[in-house]
Amino acid sequence: MAGELMKIWGVLFVLILGSSVLNLNTLVMGQRFGGRRGPRFGRGPGIGGGRGPGFGGGSQVPCYFIFGDSLVDNGNNNNIASLARANYLPYGIDFRGGPTGRFSNGLTTVDVIAQQLGFNNFIPPYTQASGRTILGGVNYASAAAGIRDETGQQLGDRIAFNGQLRNYQNTVSQVVNILGDEDTAANYLSRCIYTVGLGNNDYLNNYFMPQTYPTSRQYTPAQYANVLIQQYTQQLRTLYNYGARKVALIGVGQIGCSPNSLAQGSPDGRQCVERINSACRLFNDRLINLVDSFNNNLPDAKFIYINAYGIFNDILRSSASYGFTVTNAGCCGVGRNNGQITCLPFQTPCPNRNQYVFWDAFHPTEAANIIVGRRSYSAQTSTDAYPIDIRRLAQL
Repeated sequence: MAGELMKIWGVLFVLILGSSVLNLNTLVMGQRFGGRRGPRFGRGPGIGGGRGPGFGGGSQVPCYFIFGDSLVDNGNNNNIASLARANYLPYGIDFRGGPTGRFSNGLTTVDVIAQQLGFNNFIPPYTQASGRTILGGVNYASAAAGIRDETGQQLGDRIAFNGQLRNYQNTVSQVVNILGDEDTAANYLSRCIYTVGLGNNDYLNNYFMPQTYPTSRQYTPAQYANVLIQQYTQQLRTLYNYGARKVALIGVGQIGCSPNSLAQGSPDGRQCVERINSACRLFNDRLINLVDSFNNNLPDAKFIYINAYGIFNDILRSSASYGFTVTNAGCCGVGRNNGQITCLPFQTPCPNRNQYVFWDAFHPTEAANIIVGRRSYSAQTSTDAYPIDIRRLAQL
């Protein structure tokens, strides 16, 4: 049933796409990565430009770079041939300026983190960042993206983490040109904050879709977590090789508690799907070990882990204390738990959005994102971040 409903959604969404489609290749630029470590980058053609501060204004760091999926995408999928798009109402209904491509009614977690860091403006998506504005940071996130390149392919085009890294490499070349030389650029980037949150779709839109992907037949959950971490390790080393030093790795969330998972796998529509959540925990456990490994073995590396799974678990368990009354259904959606089809164009959402944890079948409301973003920046409990939170990372 869920598969048929998604087909209907796909047909409806084609009407939205129209002719406003770009070739994905135009969004993935730059040459192949070099394997060289250290502060220097591959030198590109000079375009002039002087040295100067970033666009953070009174921010705690000069720039903020964001990598991830639909939880933090703010418009990079708007003009590509993808079902994973959110540039239509009622998405953005509570965001100043309306729909932007954010998969929420309002702010995302990285918007909140940017505010907490003191940035005057939200970090622009890669598709809109140009000129000296890149000195303040760029958001490379793409809905349906994963660690694995094939993840999310049933939804159409998306920019997987490898593609996001290539786009970042292109940005680094521009930063070098603007600041004048590689060493100045390396020093500048070393002071920036990076958040990386991949892995959710490698479970949601890969491992737990056996009708489309073979991975659940090829690997046990533990083996799959190992495979993901092995690839993630190499990708994050590439990020380090191109200047990233202060990096917050966002753990995979409680995917088994989303309205979509409840609609498909929970008998009562309330109890989270444990087989999904247990697989996510296996990945997160290994991610914590990866943080230790990077900090111990990469010079000047300052990696931290943000326990999104634990923060969200606290929100669900203590929902009333946060003002939430609905934790198992989307504010906007179709079917059981409002989770079988995600929010449709111009659908009327719930009026009491601040009382819902979930905005649609997969994504939190602004109210939930504010909690997660603030606790990621400044840990509320000792388990929110490891070994330190983003606030302290910015001070290093």
